[in-house]
Amino acid sequence: MVVRRISGLAPPSHYRRRRLVSSPAVQPLLALLAHPVGGNPTQYLVERAFAERDLDWRYMTFEVAPKDLAAAVGGLRVLGFQGAHCDHPHKQAVIPLLDRVDETAAAVGAVNFIYRREDTLVGDNLEGRGFVESLRRLVDPAGKQVVILGAGRLARAAGVELAAAGASLMIVNRTLARAEELAALLVEKYKTSAVAAAWEGDFTVPLDTEVLLQATSIDQTADRLPLGGGSLRPELIVADAAINPPQTRLLRDAAERGCKTIDGLCAFIEQVAIALRRWTGAEPDRQTLREAAEEFLEL
Repeated sequence: MVVRRISGLAPPSHYRRRRLVSSPAVQPLLALLAHPVGGNPTQYLVERAFAERDLDWRYMTFEVAPKDLAAAVGGLRVLGFQGAHCDHPHKQAVIPLLDRVDETAAAVGAVNFIYRREDTLVGDNLEGRGFVESLRRLVDPAGKQVVILGAGRLARAAGVELAAAGASLMIVNRTLARAEELAALLVEKYKTSAVAAAWEGDFTVPLDTEVLLQATSIDQTADRLPLGGGSLRPELIVADAAINPPQTRLLRDAAERGCKTIDGLCAFIEQVAIALRRWTGAEPDRQTLREAAEEFLEL
C-alpha cells in the first residue's frame, strides 16, 4: 500500500508550538484523504483554527491512491482517528467502507465528511450545507424560489439541503434528464416544489427567482456563463460554487448590477467550520478561516 503524507503544509512560523497530551488519552487525530492533494487548503485552515481555539488536535493530509482507499480507511479505524475529510476521487468509493452514512450523504450519493461514533465510522456530506449556512446569513431559504444551474454532485448536494430547508427549486441543466432525475428525488424525498428545465442557449432566470446558484463546472475565466439579458436583477442573491478564484465573472457581473453575492470560498469555509464544530465541539472563527484560506490561495 502506498499512502503518502504530504509535507510542506505546516502552519506559519508564528504559530505557538503546542505540547502533546501527557496523559493516557491519545491526542485526537483527523485526516484528509484525497488523490491528488496538491492545492487543497483544508489542513492550513484547520490547523489555524486549532491554534486560535488552543485545541490540542492534529490534522494530517494524506495522498491515497484509489486502490489503497480501503486500507487507508482501515488505518483510520485502527489508529483511532476521530474523523476525516474525503475528497476527490474517493467521495463515492468510500461509502461501502464505512459503517453507515447519514441521510444527506445517502441522498447525495457522496461522502466528504467522516466522524467517529464510538467504534464506528459514519459518513456525511457537508457540501450543500456550507452553501445553505452561507445563505442563511443573508436570508432564510424557507419558501424562497431558488434556481440551481447544473445537476452534478455539487448541485445535488445543494439541492438536497435547500429542499430540506423548505426552498422551492428549479434545476437547470444541459442534459434535461439529469435535471429531471434530481427534481424528482427532491419532490419525493422532501415533499418540496422542484421542477427541471433544459439549458438551451442563453438561459433567462425567471422573474420570481430569489436565489441563483451556479453549480456547474464551466470555467468562467475562459467562458461566459450563458445567461440571458435581464437575468441579474438587483433583488437577486447570486452564489457561485467556484472556490479558486472565488470572484468569478458571474459574481462580478452580479455585484455590478446590485445583487448580493456569495462566493464558493465562503461556502467552503462554512463546510470547514461545521466539520470542526462537529468533531471538537468548538466554534471556529469564520474570519480566521477566511484569512487562512486567502493566505494559502494567495488571493
